[in-house]
Amino acid sequence: MSASDTHRTIETVFRIEAPKLIAGLVRVTRDIGRAEELAQDALVAALAQWPQEGVPRNPGAWLMQAAKHRAIDALRRDKLLQRKHQELGHDSETDALVMPDLDAALDDEVGDDLLRLIFTACHPVLSTEARLALTLRLLGGLTTEEIARAFLVPEPTMAQRLVRAKKALADARVPFEVPHGAELVQRLASVLEVVYLIFNEGYAATAGHDWVRPALCEEAMRLGRILAERAPLEPEVHGLVALMELQASRLRARLGPDGEPILLLDQNRARWDQLLIGRGLKALERAQRLAGTTPGPYLLQAALAACHARARTAEETDWRRIAALYAVLAAINPSPIVELNRAVAVSMAEGPAAGLVLVDALADEPALRGYHLLPSVRGDLLAKLGRHGEAAAAFDRAVSLTRNAKERALMQERATTARNAAATL
Repeated sequence: MSASDTHRTIETVFRIEAPKLIAGLVRVTRDIGRAEELAQDALVAALAQWPQEGVPRNPGAWLMQAAKHRAIDALRRDKLLQRKHQELGHDSETDALVMPDLDAALDDEVGDDLLRLIFTACHPVLSTEARLALTLRLLGGLTTEEIARAFLVPEPTMAQRLVRAKKALADARVPFEVPHGAELVQRLASVLEVVYLIFNEGYAATAGHDWVRPALCEEAMRLGRILAERAPLEPEVHGLVALMELQASRLRARLGPDGEPILLLDQNRARWDQLLIGRGLKALERAQRLAGTTPGPYLLQAALAACHARARTAEETDWRRIAALYAVLAAINPSPIVELNRAVAVSMAEGPAAGLVLVDALADEPALRGYHLLPSVRGDLLAKLGRHGEAAAAFDRAVSLTRNAKERALMQERATTARNAAATL
């Protein structure tokens, strides 16, 4: 293997192993920043040794061993072990008595360390933006540059966001643990929100030139699968996994040859990924078994996605069931966006006039004032009703609100089509 091949292998291995490595190190150091530094030190050691010695049979174990040695050196140097034992009320006469405990701690199986790391990165002491960035950094293995590029901010801005997030966790002395009882329910909702926000930014980017960013969808699905493995009895975890798998099955069909958006009803369903659909439906079944008669919002959204996945053609879609599911979702998780989606489903089930009544009722919703899909949906319904002049104005409003170049082009095209139709009347 050439040196360049070895370096590529090291980078791939490190991206896969980094979350487990950092999780194990945080368990011992109780400091995310220090754990990241130690993991990077192990990467530097691999880059120095593997090209000469070859890639070890168990690269993950090698990296952990390298990080362990550096952790021991750092803890000795900074006298962190003495302070830790004093805090715990232990006597620490010599380092010789301390080091075996550290060895054992770092040699432990990962267990729930990844789950602890997810809950730590998504702690409510952090802003949503900080939780997103830190989760992608620690568990997605993305570089600061990659995260900055994904969210269209300068790299120094993202670097500062990550530094502040780690400092906030340290200042708040956030414990490295999985919460219990009522706190678990609340904190799990925060974790699932972060994972789904990452997925959505990949599925329909809010800004920039690309409408979809599949790499972000992949990261979100990977995090969801980790959660499902570590929290197998939580129905909403499986509901979120199902939702992401089912939505991701459409990714290849969502773009045209030039990267232009293709809306759901116009997609070539032969291009939908049947493997992801099968996995999504299986996860949905598991979520439904666990939830019983009390479905949560992610489970319900997955059930909605399943209605589309099961329809062989757009005409076979069960829009009445979709409208009914949105009504249940609105009852347990009231949201203007849910109501907007319900309006679309009602328009498909009962006609555009019925949908327009619901859309117009949302006109004064503060949360939707800057939401480009409200005038976009309204324009679509007005066009179907033959009110093309009003439709063009609505699409123009959508153009002014969207920050995504591909979506803006689509709205401009629809506005032009509506104006041309109005001109012929």
